[in-house]
Amino acid sequence: MNSQNTTHFGFEQIAEAEKARRVAGVFDSVANRYDVMNDLMSGGLHRLWKAFTIDRSGVREGSRVLDVAGGTGDLSHAFAKRVGKRGEVWLTDINNAMLTNGRDRLCNKGYLIPAVQCDAEKLPFPDDYFDCVTVAFGLRNMTHKDKALAEMYRVLRPGGRLLVLEFSHVWKPLAPLYDFYSFKVIPRIGEIITKDEASYRYLAESIRMHPDQETLKNMMESVGFENVDYFNLTLGVVALHRGFKF
Repeated sequence: MNSQNTTHFGFEQIAEAEKARRVAGVFDSVANRYDVMNDLMSGGLHRLWKAFTIDRSGVREGSRVLDVAGGTGDLSHAFAKRVGKRGEVWLTDINNAMLTNGRDRLCNKGYLIPAVQCDAEKLPFPDDYFDCVTVAFGLRNMTHKDKALAEMYRVLRPGGRLLVLEFSHVWKPLAPLYDFYSFKVIPRIGEIITKDEASYRYLAESIRMHPDQETLKNMMESVGFENVDYFNLTLGVVALHRGFKF
Protein backbone atom coordinates (compact mmCIF):
# COMPACT_ATOMS: atom_id res chain seq x y z
CA MET A 1 0.00 0.00 0.00
CA ASN A 2 1.48 3.36 -0.98
CA SER A 3 2.27 5.48 2.08
CA GLN A 4 0.69 8.49 0.38
CA ASN A 5 -2.65 6.72 0.54
CA THR A 6 -2.48 5.71 4.18
CA THR A 7 -3.16 7.51 7.42
CA HIS A 8 -3.28 6.86 11.16
CA PHE A 9 -6.24 5.43 13.02
CA GLY A 10 -4.76 5.59 16.48
CA PHE A 11 -1.52 3.61 16.24
CA GLU A 12 -2.83 1.58 13.30
CA GLN A 13 -1.89 2.46 9.72
CA ILE A 14 -4.93 2.23 7.44
CA ALA A 15 -6.08 3.34 4.00
CA GLU A 16 -7.14 7.00 3.93
CA ALA A 17 -10.53 6.00 2.53
CA GLU A 18 -11.15 3.86 5.63
CA LYS A 19 -10.52 6.48 8.29
CA ALA A 20 -13.83 8.35 8.09
CA ARG A 21 -15.75 5.06 8.36
CA ARG A 22 -13.67 3.86 11.30
CA VAL A 23 -13.99 7.17 13.15
CA ALA A 24 -17.75 7.15 12.47
CA GLY A 25 -17.94 3.74 14.12
CA VAL A 26 -16.27 5.11 17.24
CA PHE A 27 -18.72 7.99 17.64
CA ASP A 28 -21.79 5.97 16.67
CA SER A 29 -20.86 3.69 19.55
CA VAL A 30 -20.26 6.34 22.23
CA ALA A 31 -22.64 9.19 21.27
CA ASN A 32 -25.30 8.46 23.90
CA ARG A 33 -22.77 8.41 26.75
CA TYR A 34 -20.32 10.95 25.32
CA ASP A 35 -20.96 13.73 27.83
CA VAL A 36 -20.91 11.41 30.83
CA MET A 37 -17.57 10.02 29.68
CA ASN A 38 -16.15 13.51 29.18
CA ASP A 39 -16.98 14.40 32.78
CA LEU A 40 -15.55 11.16 34.12
CA MET A 41 -12.36 11.19 32.05
CA SER A 42 -11.47 14.82 32.70
CA GLY A 43 -12.90 15.18 36.20
CA GLY A 44 -15.10 17.93 34.76
CA LEU A 45 -12.09 19.91 33.50
CA HIS A 46 -13.41 19.85 29.92
CA ARG A 47 -16.00 22.41 31.03
CA LEU A 48 -13.25 24.80 32.16
CA TRP A 49 -11.29 24.25 28.92
CA LYS A 50 -14.38 25.09 26.88
CA ALA A 51 -15.16 28.15 29.04
CA PHE A 52 -11.60 29.40 28.40
CA THR A 53 -12.17 28.91 24.67
CA ILE A 54 -15.38 30.95 24.79
CA ASP A 55 -13.58 33.73 26.67
CA ARG A 56 -10.86 33.90 23.99
CA SER A 57 -13.31 33.80 21.09
CA GLY A 58 -14.15 37.48 20.83
CA VAL A 59 -17.75 36.47 20.12
CA ARG A 60 -20.36 39.04 21.05
CA GLU A 61 -23.97 39.91 20.23
CA GLY A 62 -24.60 39.70 16.49
CA SER A 63 -21.55 37.51 15.69
CA ARG A 64 -21.65 34.64 13.22
CA VAL A 65 -20.11 31.45 14.62
CA LEU A 66 -19.37 28.06 13.06
CA ASP A 67 -18.88 25.15 15.47
CA VAL A 68 -17.04 22.44 13.48
CA ALA A 69 -17.22 18.87 14.81
CA GLY A 70 -19.47 20.37 17.45
CA GLY A 71 -20.77 17.02 18.67
CA THR A 72 -23.18 17.32 21.55
CA GLY A 73 -23.23 21.10 21.34
CA ASP A 74 -21.47 22.46 24.43
CA LEU A 75 -19.74 25.28 22.57
CA SER A 76 -22.75 25.97 20.35
CA HIS A 77 -24.92 26.40 23.44
CA ALA A 78 -22.50 28.87 25.02
CA PHE A 79 -22.12 30.81 21.76
CA ALA A 80 -25.89 30.92 21.19
CA LYS A 81 -26.29 32.66 24.53
CA ARG A 82 -23.64 35.21 23.52
CA VAL A 83 -24.70 36.10 19.98
CA GLY A 84 -28.36 36.76 20.80
CA LYS A 85 -31.15 37.01 18.26
CA ARG A 86 -29.10 39.08 15.81
CA GLY A 87 -26.30 36.52 15.61
CA GLU A 88 -25.92 33.06 14.09
CA VAL A 89 -24.49 29.82 15.42
CA TRP A 90 -24.18 26.78 13.14
CA LEU A 91 -23.60 23.38 14.74
CA THR A 92 -21.89 20.94 12.37
CA ASP A 93 -20.55 17.42 12.65
CA ILE A 94 -19.75 14.64 10.19
CA ASN A 95 -21.34 12.08 12.50
CA ASN A 96 -25.15 11.89 12.48
CA ALA A 97 -25.46 10.29 15.92
CA MET A 98 -23.40 13.03 17.57
CA LEU A 99 -25.13 15.81 15.62
CA THR A 100 -28.60 14.53 16.47
CA ASN A 101 -27.63 14.30 20.13
CA GLY A 102 -26.33 17.87 20.08
CA ARG A 103 -29.33 19.27 18.20
CA ASP A 104 -31.75 17.61 20.62
CA ARG A 105 -29.86 18.89 23.67
CA LEU A 106 -29.94 22.43 22.31
CA CYS A 107 -33.65 22.17 21.52
CA ASN A 108 -34.33 20.97 25.06
CA LYS A 109 -32.55 24.09 26.33
CA GLY A 110 -34.67 26.33 24.09
CA TYR A 111 -32.13 27.00 21.32
CA LEU A 112 -33.24 26.22 17.78
CA ILE A 113 -30.04 26.63 15.80
CA PRO A 114 -29.17 25.10 12.42
CA ALA A 115 -27.46 21.71 12.65
CA VAL A 116 -25.67 20.54 9.50
CA GLN A 117 -24.06 17.17 8.86
CA CYS A 118 -20.95 17.86 6.80
CA ASP A 119 -17.30 17.05 6.29
CA ALA A 120 -14.92 19.67 7.70
CA GLU A 121 -12.72 19.19 4.63
CA LYS A 122 -15.61 20.39 2.40
CA LEU A 123 -17.61 22.95 4.35
CA PRO A 124 -20.91 23.96 2.65
CA PHE A 125 -20.59 27.65 3.53
CA PRO A 126 -19.64 30.76 1.52
CA ASP A 127 -16.27 32.48 1.65
CA ASP A 128 -15.64 35.23 4.23
CA TYR A 129 -18.85 34.59 6.19
CA PHE A 130 -18.11 33.78 9.85
CA ASP A 131 -16.61 35.94 12.59
CA CYS A 132 -15.40 32.91 14.52
CA VAL A 133 -14.84 29.23 13.76
CA THR A 134 -14.20 26.70 16.51
CA VAL A 135 -13.27 23.04 16.54
CA ALA A 136 -13.04 21.31 19.92
CA PHE A 137 -11.61 17.80 20.21
CA GLY A 138 -12.36 17.08 16.57
CA LEU A 139 -9.33 18.04 14.50
CA ARG A 140 -7.31 14.97 15.45
CA ASN A 141 -10.00 12.71 13.94
CA MET A 142 -9.84 14.38 10.52
CA THR A 143 -8.02 12.58 7.72
CA HIS A 144 -6.53 15.67 6.07
CA LYS A 145 -6.06 18.25 8.81
CA ASP A 146 -4.47 20.73 6.41
CA LYS A 147 -7.53 20.65 4.12
CA ALA A 148 -9.87 21.13 7.09
CA LEU A 149 -7.84 24.09 8.38
CA ALA A 150 -7.82 25.63 4.90
CA GLU A 151 -11.61 25.31 4.72
CA MET A 152 -11.99 26.98 8.11
CA TYR A 153 -9.76 29.80 6.87
CA ARG A 154 -11.85 30.15 3.71
CA VAL A 155 -15.18 30.61 5.50
CA LEU A 156 -13.83 33.16 7.99
CA ARG A 157 -14.28 36.83 7.17
CA PRO A 158 -11.21 39.11 7.27
CA GLY A 159 -10.64 39.90 10.92
CA GLY A 160 -12.18 36.61 12.01
CA ARG A 161 -10.49 34.00 14.17
CA LEU A 162 -10.15 30.24 14.43
CA LEU A 163 -9.98 28.49 17.80
CA VAL A 164 -8.74 24.89 17.95
CA LEU A 165 -9.19 23.19 21.33
CA GLU A 166 -7.50 19.80 21.30
CA PHE A 167 -5.61 17.28 23.38
CA SER A 168 -1.93 17.99 22.97
CA HIS A 169 1.54 17.02 24.23
CA VAL A 170 1.70 17.01 27.99
CA TRP A 171 4.49 18.41 30.20
CA LYS A 172 7.22 15.75 30.02
CA PRO A 173 7.57 14.99 33.76
CA LEU A 174 3.84 14.20 33.80
CA ALA A 175 4.01 11.90 30.77
CA PRO A 176 4.46 8.50 32.55
CA LEU A 177 1.46 9.08 34.82
CA TYR A 178 -0.58 10.46 31.92
CA ASP A 179 0.27 7.42 29.80
CA PHE A 180 -0.84 5.05 32.56
CA TYR A 181 -4.12 6.92 32.96
CA SER A 182 -4.71 7.11 29.19
CA PHE A 183 -3.96 3.50 28.30
CA LYS A 184 -5.01 1.64 31.46
CA VAL A 185 -7.69 3.69 33.22
CA ILE A 186 -9.65 5.42 30.43
CA PRO A 187 -10.33 2.26 28.37
CA ARG A 188 -11.51 0.55 31.55
CA ILE A 189 -13.90 3.42 32.31
CA GLY A 190 -15.09 3.22 28.70
CA GLU A 191 -15.81 -0.49 29.07
CA ILE A 192 -17.82 0.09 32.24
CA ILE A 193 -19.83 3.10 31.04
CA THR A 194 -20.24 2.48 27.29
CA LYS A 195 -19.38 -1.24 26.96
CA ASP A 196 -16.78 -0.12 24.41
CA GLU A 197 -13.17 -0.33 25.54
CA ALA A 198 -11.79 -0.19 21.98
CA SER A 199 -13.18 3.28 21.20
CA TYR A 200 -11.50 4.75 24.27
CA ARG A 201 -8.25 2.99 23.48
CA TYR A 202 -8.46 4.69 20.08
CA LEU A 203 -8.98 8.01 21.91
CA ALA A 204 -5.70 7.59 23.80
CA GLU A 205 -3.83 6.52 20.69
CA SER A 206 -5.24 9.35 18.53
CA ILE A 207 -4.04 11.91 21.07
CA ARG A 208 -0.49 10.56 20.81
CA MET A 209 -0.58 10.78 17.00
CA HIS A 210 -1.89 14.35 16.95
CA PRO A 211 0.64 17.11 16.10
CA ASP A 212 2.31 18.81 19.05
CA GLN A 213 1.70 22.45 19.89
CA GLU A 214 4.37 23.97 17.64
CA THR A 215 3.58 21.67 14.71
CA LEU A 216 -0.11 22.58 14.80
CA LYS A 217 0.80 26.26 15.01
CA ASN A 218 2.92 25.84 11.86
CA MET A 219 0.07 24.00 10.11
CA MET A 220 -2.30 26.87 10.82
CA GLU A 221 0.23 29.40 9.53
CA SER A 222 0.82 27.36 6.37
CA VAL A 223 -2.84 27.76 5.28
CA GLY A 224 -2.83 31.51 5.89
CA PHE A 225 -3.56 32.16 9.57
CA GLU A 226 -1.61 34.98 11.19
CA ASN A 227 -0.76 35.94 14.77
CA VAL A 228 -1.13 32.26 15.71
CA ASP A 229 -0.58 31.53 19.37
CA TYR A 230 -1.53 28.79 21.79
CA PHE A 231 -2.33 28.34 25.45
CA ASN A 232 -1.33 25.17 27.30
CA LEU A 233 -4.09 24.10 29.69
CA THR A 234 -3.65 21.60 32.54
CA LEU A 235 0.11 21.22 31.88
CA GLY A 236 -0.39 20.65 28.17
CA VAL A 237 -2.98 17.90 28.44
CA VAL A 238 -4.99 20.27 26.25
CA ALA A 239 -3.94 23.26 24.17
CA LEU A 240 -6.04 26.05 22.71
CA HIS A 241 -4.65 27.38 19.41
CA ARG A 242 -5.88 30.71 18.08
CA GLY A 243 -5.23 32.21 14.66
CA PHE A 244 -6.57 35.20 12.72
CA LYS A 245 -7.49 35.84 9.10
CA PHE A 246 -6.49 39.31 7.89
